[in-house]
Amino acid sequence: MTKITLLDGSIGQELVHRAGDRPTPLWSTSVMLDRPELVRAVHGDYFNVGATIATTNTYSALRDRLRPEGLEDRFADLIETALREAEAARDAHGGGRIAGSLGPLRASYRPDLCPPEDEAAAAYSELVRLMEGRVDLFLIETVSSILQARGALAGCAGTKLPVWLSVSVDDENGTRLRSGEELSSLAPVMDEFRPDALLVNCSRPEAITSALTILKPLGLPIGAYANGFTRISDGFLQDRPTVDALSARKDLGPAEYADFAMGWVDAGATIVGGCCEVGPAHIAELARRLTAAGHKIV
Repeated sequence: MTKITLLDGSIGQELVHRAGDRPTPLWSTSVMLDRPELVRAVHGDYFNVGATIATTNTYSALRDRLRPEGLEDRFADLIETALREAEAARDAHGGGRIAGSLGPLRASYRPDLCPPEDEAAAAYSELVRLMEGRVDLFLIETVSSILQARGALAGCAGTKLPVWLSVSVDDENGTRLRSGEELSSLAPVMDEFRPDALLVNCSRPEAITSALTILKPLGLPIGAYANGFTRISDGFLQDRPTVDALSARKDLGPAEYADFAMGWVDAGATIVGGCCEVGPAHIAELARRLTAAGHKIV
């Protein structure tokens, strides 16, 4: 028996689907402006099917993403809304943990846009200050380069809460970050900052097993949560993209996704869940499979 932390699945894409609104560059952050109750409902659905962690809807609630939309003055309010809705879902469920999501600055999958380390550290440090005391851990997500990892970890250096770093790898070669850098190049960064866990997210599930093989020797708890996109399209790598530039796979239902995730557990992962296009049904099946295999979900 292994103790497995079961993350939730997609927050952003799930909210986009449920809201049914026209996609915007703000992604799921827009939902919190006029339909925050949807955020609570999504968290609640994941708790109800077995997830033990709610990831806050703060991935794109960042000053540098709000500024072009004229919404930077809503920054603190949006963080507060995301925290409040996650707390309400946890309380209604009667337990669970909350992970404060820290998304990539400026854009996802665009390490070329990454700001200098000191600038990134200041941005993340502000987010940590706003969320500390309301979350149980910080989850740095979709890190695509060594510089991104350094800036985000430096911004979390002052917290006493656990910090998990999650990287995104090349969809065709899981041994490389999306920047093209070798995944093994993270080793000195891990030695310097010592996060509490190291994960892979928002990559095709086929690429993740090879990534975990490289991460495991670094001596930290490892985990994974893949996306369900066919690929990260060229259209999504343009300035201020919207999610309609991405297509969901048709061959990654709950059973197929659970097959991949159980393979990650066999490879040593103790934290699993889902990312974009992986919904409550996927997490429910994964919870069932983990329990049937004799693992304890914590």
